[in-house]
Amino acid sequence: MAKYTIVMLRHGESEWNKENKFCGWFDANLSEAGVKEAVAGGKALKEAGYSFDVAHTSLLTRAQVTLKNCLEQIGQTDLPVEKTWRLNERHYGGLTGLNKAETAAKHGEEQVKIWRRSFDVPPPPMEADHPYFDTIRNDPRYKDGPSDAEFPTCESLKLTIARTLPYWNDVIVPQMKAGKKILIAAHGNSLRGIVKHLDEMSDEAIMGCNLPTGIPFVYELDENLKPVVSMKFLGDEETVQKAIASVAAQGKAK
Repeated sequence: MAKYTIVMLRHGESEWNKENKFCGWFDANLSEAGVKEAVAGGKALKEAGYSFDVAHTSLLTRAQVTLKNCLEQIGQTDLPVEKTWRLNERHYGGLTGLNKAETAAKHGEEQVKIWRRSFDVPPPPMEADHPYFDTIRNDPRYKDGPSDAEFPTCESLKLTIARTLPYWNDVIVPQMKAGKKILIAAHGNSLRGIVKHLDEMSDEAIMGCNLPTGIPFVYELDENLKPVVSMKFLGDEETVQKAIASVAAQGKAK
């Protein structure tokens, strides 16, 4: 029997999603379509009758704006929100800012798929002469963390999960156990880390797990935090399937 319920949401389409660029820690805002997705996600939460005690999000604008739009729809704009770099998107290193289709044409679709979807192969690191190095590395939002030792120059999914799960275990789980109803608005790869952990997915299985943008999904967990219900999307089936197919197509050469 389910004892805990938690709702997660990948941010709506960003300006860089729209341009098919590797975004990572670059602070792209939501596109017009992304704002609509976030509003629709909020409406889906409202229609399903959800309300929350606390929300968690990343330090990146696209996740925060998605959360803000959702909370407006459910009438909870004053909800306490906790923000952490540990929920940030995976750091795409030297690929940051590159168009995914152009990168596929240059390096081959298989290499791009490895960089995007392999569990433990990071992309090339972001060097100091990268056009976005200073913008990201010296951003004042990171003054309280990560530390110099923790600040990534690139991340595999494995590395992303390694810095996301401590936040899940040390902050979110105790709140759940205290009876808090929680909403997490974050990114495809940080959320995949939580999904992999909850569903005990293999490294290979998580590579094929595509989370659509802007569609909330629910986990119902037993007293041992084992799923009774996994990844129940809030929205009609057609919308969910289209979104998943769209995410899977991102790394193909046009």
